[in-house]
Amino acid sequence: MAAVQANVTGIKANTKTSAEPARPLANFPPSVWGDRFLSFSLDRSELERYAIAMEKPKEDLRKLIVDPTMDSNEKLGLIYSVHRLGLTYMFLQEIESQLDKLFNKFSLQDYEEVDLYTISINFQVFRHLGYKLPCDVFNKFKDVSSGTFKASIMSDVRGMLGLYESAQLRIRGEKILDEASVFTEAKLKSVVNTLEGDLAQQVTQSLRRPFHQGMPMVEARLYFSNYEKECSTYDSLLKLAKLHFKYLELQQKEELRIVSKWWKDMRFHETTPYIRDRVPEIYLWILGLYFEPRYSLARIIATKITLFLVVLDDTYDAYATIEEIRHLTDAINKWDISAMEQIPEYIRPFYKILLDEYAEIEKKMAKEGRANTVIASKEAFQDIARGYLEEAEWTNSGYVASFPEYMKNGLITSAYNVISKSALVGMGEIVSEDALAWYESHPKTLQASELISRLQDDVMTYQFERERGQSATGVDAYIKTYGVSEKEAIDALKIMIENAWKDINEGCLKPRQVSMDLLAPILNLARMIDVVYRYDDGFTFPGKTLKEYINLLFVGSLPV
Repeated sequence: MAAVQANVTGIKANTKTSAEPARPLANFPPSVWGDRFLSFSLDRSELERYAIAMEKPKEDLRKLIVDPTMDSNEKLGLIYSVHRLGLTYMFLQEIESQLDKLFNKFSLQDYEEVDLYTISINFQVFRHLGYKLPCDVFNKFKDVSSGTFKASIMSDVRGMLGLYESAQLRIRGEKILDEASVFTEAKLKSVVNTLEGDLAQQVTQSLRRPFHQGMPMVEARLYFSNYEKECSTYDSLLKLAKLHFKYLELQQKEELRIVSKWWKDMRFHETTPYIRDRVPEIYLWILGLYFEPRYSLARIIATKITLFLVVLDDTYDAYATIEEIRHLTDAINKWDISAMEQIPEYIRPFYKILLDEYAEIEKKMAKEGRANTVIASKEAFQDIARGYLEEAEWTNSGYVASFPEYMKNGLITSAYNVISKSALVGMGEIVSEDALAWYESHPKTLQASELISRLQDDVMTYQFERERGQSATGVDAYIKTYGVSEKEAIDALKIMIENAWKDINEGCLKPRQVSMDLLAPILNLARMIDVVYRYDDGFTFPGKTLKEYINLLFVGSLPV
């Protein structure tokens, strides 16, 4: 591993003259976790025991999924629970085989006597797995004369909850689902405080964050807690879910220990003490992209690269002078150890670790014939450095960019491109030359997820950035360009985010341009942006959602 060679004690920036230059310090809150995750010790024999224990319930559940005698609605309900529990990847071939048969036999008439809850579950299963079941299945719940939803469904809370979750899967032009989203959200909010038991928990959680926009790993745990009846219907499902959670818990705690130790060994807390120290939060973010056991190496690599990004971002945004930023950007463009002399001493250890770590990853991937993914990640890292420089130049000159100008650069500085490209590095053979070329072509689905990454962040952080004198936010650029109020600007950005979700949903429907394995990180990165920024800047000030999620996954332990 790369190691810090420089003596960092008492170092001074080489741009310093008689006095330390004025720096745009942000005084970020410290980590709330300290060295907590360094002490974990993985018992590999225990991990193996869970892997072996999963085999019997997995085989029993497989038989249930393909059971030809099971009623179609019951089967779709089972597949729905399998999906919500994060088990789909174990049975993907069998599930798609069943859905192919049911989808090909689809008839709107078959849904005439079916209740709202069951239709909603069916709709979600098909849409989540890529089948474009028509939204016409919900037409019968609207009054033909008034064009509004029938009063009869207002007493069906489970049905309304299902319709609300279904509406999150809509694509452009599905007006009934646009209306359903608004209608069901309002009605569920009006009754949630009158509910009891599991249903109260289910509605509360869905209103807080619908399943489709949540972190898959956390959503699986919440489904297990809040839908006890559905999880207990089949003994094999219940057993497999518990064992699977325990297996993942051990594997993920070990991965978090590895990246935490790496971070501490690199001594960033000494060399760059001004940055946000957010190792568990960044690991959680990357875990949100893919939780399957086979992507363990990918998670570790992507976490390290994203931590590099935090150091870079905070150096540009909250410490370096404009001259230092120009020199550092030039060094990152050169990507050569000889450029060390031109950058301030305080950032030299970071620069050396960055080059060494990338070189080591590239060497490892080259042995597998996949160095191209590392090169793509490196180029994205250079792009974002240039983007950060442009933002710094705007701030330095007091320039407020036009909205189109801001978005052109802002899609780069959102970090989306670096994280999504870096996520591919350790994924293995599935990232073929064609798959990487698809990514590089910047398809519509990728653009939509990128837009969410930029604007969701802006909507929640613009006030903090404005207080710190930062001129480059989407809200300010929109106000300047279109002459609207702050509220109108935020509302407009939220509509853009909503439409971007529709484009992602459409991009995940069959026929797909690439496999869902490659689309999943794109979808999940948009989900993680929602998790982090829906209610506040949960990354800079991780006192709510992220802390709750880290406690759920890495501090507490699920009893078996």
